[in-house]
Amino acid sequence: MGNYYLGFDGGSTYIKAALIKDNEVVAVKVMPTGIDNDATADAMLEYLTQQANITREDIAFINATGYSRRSISLADDTISEITAHAYGTRITAPNGVKPSMIIDIGGQDSKIIALDDNGGVKNFIMNDKCAAGTGKFIEVIAGILETTIDKVAEHSAESKSPCQINSTCVVFAQTEIISLIAQKKDRCDILCGMHISMANRIAKLARKYKGSGQILMTGGGALNEGLRLAIEDELMCDVYPAVYPQFNGAIGAALIGAEQFQQA
Repeated sequence: MGNYYLGFDGGSTYIKAALIKDNEVVAVKVMPTGIDNDATADAMLEYLTQQANITREDIAFINATGYSRRSISLADDTISEITAHAYGTRITAPNGVKPSMIIDIGGQDSKIIALDDNGGVKNFIMNDKCAAGTGKFIEVIAGILETTIDKVAEHSAESKSPCQINSTCVVFAQTEIISLIAQKKDRCDILCGMHISMANRIAKLARKYKGSGQILMTGGGALNEGLRLAIEDELMCDVYPAVYPQFNGAIGAALIGAEQFQQA
């Protein structure tokens, strides 16, 4: 048996996986969750072992976190996603950044996690009841504006006069966006206004735990430069994008798995 460790982060829409060795990321993979979590996890395991040129026996421990963690049968153990995200920052925080807060923007929820001086969880708050402030919100608005989610930040950066978007509910925001289109508002201005609206909502949560420490942004939302900059403007401080932002939870699960195995 080798000293590789695998972490799964099972979301409602996607499963992310990270393979680590010696506290370094060896390979990552993301796939749609599908209707069979085990089949998806098995396919990801096969891909990752091929990428690392290893066998299943070289993986000492498999840990799972996230919404569907208990549906991944090949995992040796499970861990809460809040704890996993805190651990993940040990690898995903850029050099010189020691976060005291994580802003995690996922596809279906957003999380604010306050960390203590040792990187442990001090407190947290989640928005999992409404899609506003999540990747789903961006995806829906991008669809209405006939663009793709990977082009949103690029369009937003070209805005000259951001639109004001008042609705924080996806359903009402759609109506508001359609109204702005009817007024012939520029797509770039609408998308920039969307980022500002999201940032305002996220910042309200973050201010509850914001101290003087550094802030790390994780999740797929961290790949959206327009959203990250809007959050910086709202909080009036730097917000650092994580390395492997989408895989922070999976990396944290793998790190915890390594710790459990080595202490056994």
